[in-house]
Amino acid sequence: MAAGESPEMTPERWDATQAFLEEVFARESPELAELRRDAAAAGFPAISVGPAAGRFLSIVAALAGGTRGARLIIEVGMLYGYSALCLARALAPDGRLITIEPDPERVAFARERFAALGERRIEVRRGLGIPILGELLAELGPGAADVVFLDAIKTEYSDYLELARPLLRPGGILLADNSLGSSAYWVTDPPGVSENRDAVDRFDRRVGSDPAFEAMAVPIRQGILIARRR
Repeated sequence: MAAGESPEMTPERWDATQAFLEEVFARESPELAELRRDAAAAGFPAISVGPAAGRFLSIVAALAGGTRGARLIIEVGMLYGYSALCLARALAPDGRLITIEPDPERVAFARERFAALGERRIEVRRGLGIPILGELLAELGPGAADVVFLDAIKTEYSDYLELARPLLRPGGILLADNSLGSSAYWVTDPPGVSENRDAVDRFDRRVGSDPAFEAMAVPIRQGILIARRR
């Protein structure tokens, strides 16, 4: 490779880079490793954020909360609770995390696991993201949340954005998983090859051009969008 020339990002190099990030910066805690194993045994899909993305989420949420800790984090799309536990690390002692999930089996599994770990600051609301975000906006009022994390139906990301924007306080952080791709699509694919790809592309561009946010996407795992509410 010539001096100054960037190395080609092959699939092998990408996988090795993600493994390096996990080994050096994000070794999985026993509790999270056990949660992931039990979720796999229960038949839940292996699509949750991994250790590296989970560590990134917890650090960003902690920065949003400052020295006092985050008072309120809202998550849209819980799956079985891996990312919720990562985000909960950033909560203040009296803070809370409201996580939204429609699947009853996932809800029951996560509630049982949170209780077993003694994590009482996580509240699981069963239902779909759009209506519950609307309910939370009416219930909590504008500017209530330090962090909103999106990891649910990709074609609804832009709808979540319209509800997350007023929920976030000035200086609050919007996070969104799969902002670069998934196992089924990548944002650099041609338009029209995937409905999810096109929806995420629209969402990314919408946040990137929204004067209410200062945003960037980070290439950890399948991409995490981070946007600061101005």
